[in-house]
Amino acid sequence: MSGTDNAWQEEQQRVEYVADRIEDNISRLEREVGSVRGDVVTMRKEFWDEVTVNFSEADDVGETSTSLRQQSQVLSEREKSHQHASAALDKMKRLKQSPYFGRIDFAEDGYPAEPIYLGIASLLEEGDEAFLIYDWRAPISNLYYDGVPGPASYETPSGKIEGKMLLKRQFVIRGREIKVMFDTGVTIGDELLQQVLSRSSDAQMKSIVATIQREQNRIIRNDKSRMLIVQGAAGSGKTSAALQRVAYLLYKHRETLQADQMILFSPNPMFNSYVSTVLPELGEENMLQTTFQEYLEHRLGREFQLEDPFVQMEYVLSSEENEGYSARISGLRYKSSSSFLDAINKYKALLERKEMKFRPLRFQGKEVIGADAISAAFYAFDPAITLANRCELLKEWLLKELAAFGKAELTEPWVEEQIQLLDTEDYQRAYQRMRKNQQKKGDHFSDYEEEKTILAKMVVSERLKPLRRWVKSLRFVDVTKLYSQLFQQPELMGELSSGELPEEWEAICSQTLSKIKQGELYYEDATPFLYLKEMILGFRSNTAIRHVIIDEAQDYSPFQLYFLKRLFPRARMTALGDLNQAIYAHASVLQQSTALTDLYGEAESELITLVQSYRSTREIVEFTRGMIYGGEAIVPFNREGEKPEVRLVGDETELHGRIQGDIQALRSDGYDMIAVICKTAAESLKAYEELSADLPVKLIKKTTLSFEKGIHIIPAYLAKGVEFDAVLIYDGSDRKYTRETERKLFYTACTRAMHLLHVYSVGEPSRFIRETDKSAYIQI
Repeated sequence: MSGTDNAWQEEQQRVEYVADRIEDNISRLEREVGSVRGDVVTMRKEFWDEVTVNFSEADDVGETSTSLRQQSQVLSEREKSHQHASAALDKMKRLKQSPYFGRIDFAEDGYPAEPIYLGIASLLEEGDEAFLIYDWRAPISNLYYDGVPGPASYETPSGKIEGKMLLKRQFVIRGREIKVMFDTGVTIGDELLQQVLSRSSDAQMKSIVATIQREQNRIIRNDKSRMLIVQGAAGSGKTSAALQRVAYLLYKHRETLQADQMILFSPNPMFNSYVSTVLPELGEENMLQTTFQEYLEHRLGREFQLEDPFVQMEYVLSSEENEGYSARISGLRYKSSSSFLDAINKYKALLERKEMKFRPLRFQGKEVIGADAISAAFYAFDPAITLANRCELLKEWLLKELAAFGKAELTEPWVEEQIQLLDTEDYQRAYQRMRKNQQKKGDHFSDYEEEKTILAKMVVSERLKPLRRWVKSLRFVDVTKLYSQLFQQPELMGELSSGELPEEWEAICSQTLSKIKQGELYYEDATPFLYLKEMILGFRSNTAIRHVIIDEAQDYSPFQLYFLKRLFPRARMTALGDLNQAIYAHASVLQQSTALTDLYGEAESELITLVQSYRSTREIVEFTRGMIYGGEAIVPFNREGEKPEVRLVGDETELHGRIQGDIQALRSDGYDMIAVICKTAAESLKAYEELSADLPVKLIKKTTLSFEKGIHIIPAYLAKGVEFDAVLIYDGSDRKYTRETERKLFYTACTRAMHLLHVYSVGEPSRFIRETDKSAYIQI
């Protein structure tokens, strides 16, 4: 028997031993979970039987309170025990499926070599402190991802441990059986990556802990940078690494960091579903997940109908011939820029001296306090006080003025009329209130005038309640007028922007004001409007969030990133993106090298660049990288496949026939995840209507919440971040993709393919294809 066979046999025996220990743990934990669950259920049923309840004397009330607290604490402890045991059981069941995936033999200086086995969670030998499996996030596990056989070291909380790595071995284990085993060197072996990447795409992203590459490990274990920026090529594993990073941070800081203190801003609701299983696979709770648009809707949705980024994208892609298009694009870019952010900051400084706008207080058609009077009171406060604090002081002043007004209204005729309309319940309330007053004074209830006064106060107070609530919510500050003022006074914006305004500023102002007048906001106006509102009324900062993950960061403007930093002042930030997929019309935050580092300072910021693309076959990467400037820097992973095919068709009837036939053939070949990627939502709907009669296709919209296996018809901008076994570009002709602004959109669509890419073209193919090396694809 060869040495390799001996090693395999020894490792297989160990797998079986570990599998037995896992089974033992599962059996023990199942009994424990069942027992504790029974205790909890019984305690909940008998809770009040164990509590002494007596409220007759003051001492008895205290005894009752103590009894309640003690019983509640006992119940809480048992519930925590149940949760802990359940979590441990879930971890064991995950280990049962695949106990571990790697081994390193490490000899610390002065000590003999020790084999270290790595899995998704730790496992201790029962009754011993020896580890059968080390968690992949443990300090020593870093050797597996970054170390090479030879001298090696790793960092621990107590300092650096130095020694020598003698072996680095990888496994694929399913249940109790080793499927693949090999020794490797510098990086995680290509053999394992080849096996993982050649599999069919899933409806949900999977954990990559067994195949984390060295450059991805730098992202995952980075615990020093306040701002970590990851610029990575399509398919380089940015999102996967970021999610493993969350799991690592939750493990390392488990005493002080919880999942609900981390938040992921994702590109769309469907993406949240796509990544929702990664952290639970690793035994961690999912962090908070949202989109930037959902946050804007939460803050501004009651005041305005907000345009979303996808409606904006549809306009940019399909309305070039519309009147005012050029002005809209110009305004969109300016409102998303650092220049507009600077102008609003200067505007705030101006408002501290003049130009604040207020709504008058009106009651029953009568002006109680005019806007000019409110403005005068506002600017009478000490100018050293911030805008937000002056608004608070103004609120208190208005409430006092309102109280005085209410007192004066008590004898008005309308009050007498309303008293006559009161029901019995209202009179009873007045009677009870008057009786209490009389008892305090030692008098008897007999005063008709006092009854009338109390009833009048009740009527006036009730009528003024909405106005008081309006004042307390600071609605008297006219933020809409303040924002509109920027577009109504050219000389004002000229002063704030130092004269650097877009050429079509007049048309931009007209479009913006027209939208606001309709109770709507363009997507590019939402963040500046909310930022101005926060500057005036006070920022609603969230100090509970400790870490913010921003996926598809290239879709964010410098203005939006600055706003998020203000929103989460205590948080560290990880921003992941690919400038080559910056498909929105506004300037990407990744285009400005200092836009991100300036947020936290260069000393606390770090940029990691990922150039290796793992998602697609080498042939697909070589084809797609030819479409973009600087694409030669992208390195394809050495996984062979078919060359992309560019299929010319004469008309749309032929197009639909060819797509239908190709999809049927792909399904027969076992492709589970197929995407027909279109340019816009309108084109997607058209394709769906043509293909749905003969194929079980799913139309993906901006409102789609879940991602499932099957045949998807999807706009290119919604496909960002996800991947498919086969991608069929619906119409990659020059009439569809020819403008320079569409280059990155076309690249994004093509890079969604893992194994196969077909581009159909009604007429001449896009110039982005024709500009690539002709040997990189097959034209049919």
